[in-house]
Amino acid sequence: MKWSRIKTISTKEWLEIWRDKLYLAMAFLIPVIMMVVLGFGMSMDVEKIPFVAIDYDKTEQSRDYLHNFSDSRYFDYQGMAANEKQAESMMDQNKIRFILIIPPGFQEKLQAGKKVQSQSLIDGLFTYQSKVVKGYVLAINANYNQQLLQNWFAKKQGMKPSDISAMLSPVSLETRYLYNEQMSSLWSTGSGMIMLVMLMAPALLTALGVVREKESGSIFNIYASTVTRTEFILGKLLPYIAISFLNLLVLTWMALVLFGVPFKGDPVLYLVASVLFVSCATGIGLFVSILVKTQASAALITLLGTMIPGMMFSGLLMPVSSMDTPAKIEAHLLPGMYELNIVWGSFLKGQGWSDLWGNMAILALYSMVLWGLAIWKFKKRVAS
Repeated sequence: MKWSRIKTISTKEWLEIWRDKLYLAMAFLIPVIMMVVLGFGMSMDVEKIPFVAIDYDKTEQSRDYLHNFSDSRYFDYQGMAANEKQAESMMDQNKIRFILIIPPGFQEKLQAGKKVQSQSLIDGLFTYQSKVVKGYVLAINANYNQQLLQNWFAKKQGMKPSDISAMLSPVSLETRYLYNEQMSSLWSTGSGMIMLVMLMAPALLTALGVVREKESGSIFNIYASTVTRTEFILGKLLPYIAISFLNLLVLTWMALVLFGVPFKGDPVLYLVASVLFVSCATGIGLFVSILVKTQASAALITLLGTMIPGMMFSGLLMPVSSMDTPAKIEAHLLPGMYELNIVWGSFLKGQGWSDLWGNMAILALYSMVLWGLAIWKFKKRVAS
């Protein structure tokens, strides 16, 4: 293997990328666009839920009950509906996602010490968010019940508010959030998108770059030359690794500035691990490019082979520990989970080499296996 040949092939690839302005723009713009669209679009925060109320009682007490929901930052009050039919019509049109129904006699029954049954209708199309909305509704309703009890004890028994609170809630629970103290989904998705984008973009660029040689016919020049398979593949991939590393720096800056994600770990570890992951991604693209003959098929296979596993089996949307056994096995066989551990460990957990070296070792092994398979499958034929 001669580095002069590798350098010549790399220089040739750089010149081809530079001449193709559309391809050059795609190489740098697609990762940024994906980062912005997916980073903001995959936010898991459940806030400002649009809702309407149906108040059949129209009393001071019913309005007070309604204010507990309308004043919450989790709900966006859209006004009063005349009846269930009108409210359900608004939900059918996706204008609202929650209906609060206050029955007649609400104030009268409460003042008489009787139980009142209000109703909440929640849009169940999005199951995760619907369960979160239900939790908000139950919490607000429980808090209102406690306020009523405190007011009753204060009025009837002349007790202090602190004594009433201690009696109604004898066990207090202090909750702290680790790693994401602000409970901002942008901290998780904004940094996690680095893994997903850097899995998809380098693989796609590499696959298209190699297959382009086949479609144009220039691959036959390589077949007829004295360049070895290893020299050709290394020379071909080095420019894409360099482009991907530059994209990585841009995406990291976006996570820090645009999404406001803190960085608590070791930057050297993060960069070394990122180079290993970029090598894995380019290896995937290289392997795909050797198996197909057109850029269209290379793009389709690469996107399907990176985006779906990267989203579903990396832990980005669901913790791997919560998956069933087959999904866990698949997650451990793919590089996305290990890179996500490194990204979140570096950004949010402040982990170091002693915590993340295992993930880095697996990425290095994964990269060597992919590159080895690609070199093995690449058949250098001499043109007749």
